[in-house]
Amino acid sequence: MSTFDFIVVGSGPSGSAIAAGLANSTAKPRVLLLEAGDAKEDRNLRVDGQRWTTFTDQSMNWGFKTTPQPDCANREIDYSRGRCMGGSSAINFGVYSVGARDDYQEWARIAGDDDYSWPKIQRRFKALETFHGQIPDGIDSKYADPKTRHHGSEGPLHVGFAREWERDLTDVLDVFEEAGFPLNPDHNSGNPIGMSVMINSAHRGLRSMASDLTKGNGDNLTIVTGAPVQRVLLEGKKAVGVESNGKKYYGKMEVILSAGSLNDPRILMHSGIGPAAQLQQYQIPVVHDVPAIGQGLRDHCFVPMVNTRTDTSTDRKAFYGDKDAMEVASKQWQQDGTGPWAKFACELGIGWFKLAEQLTSSPEFKALPADEQKYLLSETVPHYEVITHFPIHWFIPDFPADALNYSCLLVFLFNAQTRGEVTLQSTDPDAPLSFNPKFLAHPFDRKLAIEALRDSFRVAKHDSYKKDNVAELAMPKSESDEDLLEYWQQNISSSWHMTGTVKMGKKGDADAVVDQDFRVYGIENLRVADMAVVPVLVNAHVQSVAYVTGVTCAEKLIKEYQLNGAPVRAAKLA
Repeated sequence: MSTFDFIVVGSGPSGSAIAAGLANSTAKPRVLLLEAGDAKEDRNLRVDGQRWTTFTDQSMNWGFKTTPQPDCANREIDYSRGRCMGGSSAINFGVYSVGARDDYQEWARIAGDDDYSWPKIQRRFKALETFHGQIPDGIDSKYADPKTRHHGSEGPLHVGFAREWERDLTDVLDVFEEAGFPLNPDHNSGNPIGMSVMINSAHRGLRSMASDLTKGNGDNLTIVTGAPVQRVLLEGKKAVGVESNGKKYYGKMEVILSAGSLNDPRILMHSGIGPAAQLQQYQIPVVHDVPAIGQGLRDHCFVPMVNTRTDTSTDRKAFYGDKDAMEVASKQWQQDGTGPWAKFACELGIGWFKLAEQLTSSPEFKALPADEQKYLLSETVPHYEVITHFPIHWFIPDFPADALNYSCLLVFLFNAQTRGEVTLQSTDPDAPLSFNPKFLAHPFDRKLAIEALRDSFRVAKHDSYKKDNVAELAMPKSESDEDLLEYWQQNISSSWHMTGTVKMGKKGDADAVVDQDFRVYGIENLRVADMAVVPVLVNAHVQSVAYVTGVTCAEKLIKEYQLNGAPVRAAKLA
């Protein structure tokens, strides 16, 4: 059968949440979920402690790169995206942070819709998750003390803390506290400010994935893998289906694109929906001229600071430096999900911080629009982030084996003002677009990068931290503005949080492509619902935002088509 009620393109967090939400509604519409990649159901791909390397499996990754970045030493930067069932949730690093409540208030303001306000978004987060808040015996509650009112207990997505923590984790958190950074016992309360213990999208050593949402959904949900979508099928300006590898699938009610910020614009453009000049350049007939499609790309980025440590300060070398120990650990994980592969790099420190006068009194800050200044000064909106215990040895080529006892701090840039773009570069609908995030192109971003790195030195150069250092592996040359900026330019990485290329906004907004209900302006029965539409680069590791975007879209569709109420429209179901 090739006719369905709803077609969802992409099985990442947003697409899986939409497909599952629709399929589970009372009316039981026929839902088709199309995924470009393979199913990848091997449990070994979900080992918690190996979540940092899954993205290197080329069969699961689109393998994208950015264009050379002029403000980052002309480097091409990894732009990985998941290409398998579960999308990028299958290859991400398992951080489950929901951001700041003020992020969602800003989203509601931009969209003109209270459905995106924090109280309503938090309700959806709670419905989505089963939260496991237990911490190891003997750990003080000052490090982690989540309140049940902020978390769910019956959702399909299992998140929480690892059962075992590396022994120096709380020691490093103590350094942050000594350096004047407050401890935050729950970064998912709506206020992330402070240093926390990371909440992970994992439980009992097993990573959670978006595909978990689609399990047990009944025979009205059809999932087809190995089905990349080339274009939306249109009758005039009405979407009636999609084409995948020459096969046509028809949707009687809606087509919903959830292929991500880098692939949604590709599908739209090759359907004749996008910037007319680009389409004409590549001989694509223009159905609907939308200059904003592909514009507005935003992302987070980071740099590492790495020091080797004394042999008595960590246990990492004894594990990562011993192949036999890792093999034994694999067998233990296979048996019951416990052991070193459920401990090492499974629990990290994570914190979000504000910069005071050094940023907000700067000319770069004062030059920002008034609305942006107000947002950045909101109580819960951070300016940068730090992560501890990141397994950097897997990311540095030829990492010295004798340096495996190390400490790594990642410093993330948040609320950068640069707007990048994704653009056509081929007539081939399967060819990727050109991706240009324009990292560090904005004067504010450069100022923020410098001050964030300098502020993080309060920890990196604190006596309680330095006492266990042996040597520097990766650090800026000095604290001068020039050396700090150069360090960013030479070492910057994407956080893979691509957002905003099919932006949501009010009708008439020059940069708006979809309305508050995810409908593409000017095209009937076509919606886009994933990070591409989110108008705020939420202060989080955005898999959570992708999930809640999908949940929100499903709720709106269920309400509009009365799938949980009087069957006014249900009679039209396939």
